[in-house]
Amino acid sequence: MLTLTDTAAQVIRDLSSQVADSADTGVRISSQADGTGSLLLSIVDGPESDDKVVETEGARIFLDATAADMLDDKSLDADIDEGGSVAFLVTEQRP
Repeated sequence: MLTLTDTAAQVIRDLSSQVADSADTGVRISSQADGTGSLLLSIVDGPESDDKVVETEGARIFLDATAADMLDDKSLDADIDEGGSVAFLVTEQRP
């Protein structure tokens, strides 16, 4: 199952709280329909019925089936640059 670093969890909590006050708000990672293996991140009010939910330190990630398979052995990290822009990084899970 996908894991989150402390930084990624903090960024996701911050993003979710800026958009809505709902406890179900989180980041959804879904596969692109174009078949390139690209993933789309979006802030949503809650998971879709068939999403897998990953929750770490109050940060919620919703994964569609394809994204869940692609990210099963991965970790999600976040990097914040000097201007405050966020980049998410997918890395191998550390043992």
